[in-house]
Amino acid sequence: MIGFVGLSHLGIISSIAAASKGFQVIAYDANAALCEQLSRRELPVLEPDLPELLEKSQAQIVFTSDVTKLGQCNLVYISVDVPTDANNQSNLTVLHQLVAAIAPHLAPETVLVILSQVPPGFTRTLAAQLQETQGDRRLQIYYQVETLIFGRAVERALYPERYIVGCPNPAQPLPQPLHELLSTFGCPLLPMRYESAELAKISINMCLVASVSVANTLAEICESIGAEWSEIVPALKLDKRIGAYSYLSPGLGISGGNLERDLITVKNLAHEWGTDARVVDAWIANSRYRRDWVLRTLHSEVMSQVQNPRIAVWGLAYKPNTHSTKNSPSLALLEALTAFSVQAYDPQVVLNDRPARLTQSETALAACQGSDVLVVMTPWAEFSAIDLSQVKATLKGATIIDPFAALDAQKCREAGFSYFRLGSTPER
Repeated sequence: MIGFVGLSHLGIISSIAAASKGFQVIAYDANAALCEQLSRRELPVLEPDLPELLEKSQAQIVFTSDVTKLGQCNLVYISVDVPTDANNQSNLTVLHQLVAAIAPHLAPETVLVILSQVPPGFTRTLAAQLQETQGDRRLQIYYQVETLIFGRAVERALYPERYIVGCPNPAQPLPQPLHELLSTFGCPLLPMRYESAELAKISINMCLVASVSVANTLAEICESIGAEWSEIVPALKLDKRIGAYSYLSPGLGISGGNLERDLITVKNLAHEWGTDARVVDAWIANSRYRRDWVLRTLHSEVMSQVQNPRIAVWGLAYKPNTHSTKNSPSLALLEALTAFSVQAYDPQVVLNDRPARLTQSETALAACQGSDVLVVMTPWAEFSAIDLSQVKATLKGATIIDPFAALDAQKCREAGFSYFRLGSTPER
């Protein structure tokens, strides 16, 4: 029996994925209403293929707010999302409280795995604390790097590239219950010391940030000199030193919750230990600068030419296939446009706290009604299917700013729009 503690995004995905492999799963959260909702197969998170996976796995999983049921499990994951504050620092209070609440109810020698992302040093400190307070129970403490990516969570949970496991002694075999679960997924297992595993997660995200920063910096040069970034990317992916799976799509800075949190963690570690991390400052500065690309384009193409323009915004989530708005470039843009009339649409996100001059439309075309410009901030698939002739008939102006190329550039030009996207020379 496997337990998952904390039914946030991470916990819901991870518990259902384990159940889909045939394991009996106890999915615990102190929120009884949430457990009842999940028991009715009503999901509070948006992920492609998740409803079908839950339907398939429902006989293997029990959602409960009864903490004593965790005593039936020989393997228990702490799977709560760790929140970040306005400065992108992790708030570990919830995690500490959760471990303290469930530890007395676990069976002796339970394998307890921290799946939540934590800073280096957390797991070893926790293991020492539990040894002091729960010494007679001999809990076995491990850390596992989570693989969650919003919008691709089911794919990542079912087909991981590898499992990175932080161990008290990586030279010893993994405990049988943990090894049995992880082996089911048929990917390499990488045991290492606690601190190495904790830093491995951050290292992966640092490499991702470096790729994003390269793409953003060079895509902007393309926009200025007449080059086309999409033509360059295949050359990079065919270079074995960079690789076919490199993340080289230009974007509007670093969005979501995890990447910037890890940058701040590395800065804090460098400050604590007297090492140099000024490259991180450069990445953060580049991210903040690139995030304003849409605002700069709006100013040069619309605001400087139209008095009090009305702006249509498609997309509020920080990326498609999620309702998360953490560090969303779209919300950053809206904050900069509070003096203007904005009509926004997103298929999943509803803003409860919105500026006075912002209205949220029921459809994408309704957001275009009477607007001087259309800005596509989240490349939802439904946007690419919209008839551009209808957009042309509804939109007052003839400018589309589409940083992620959600729309077909050629069709936009043929429909008579001035079209702007990242990494490409502007087409007026």
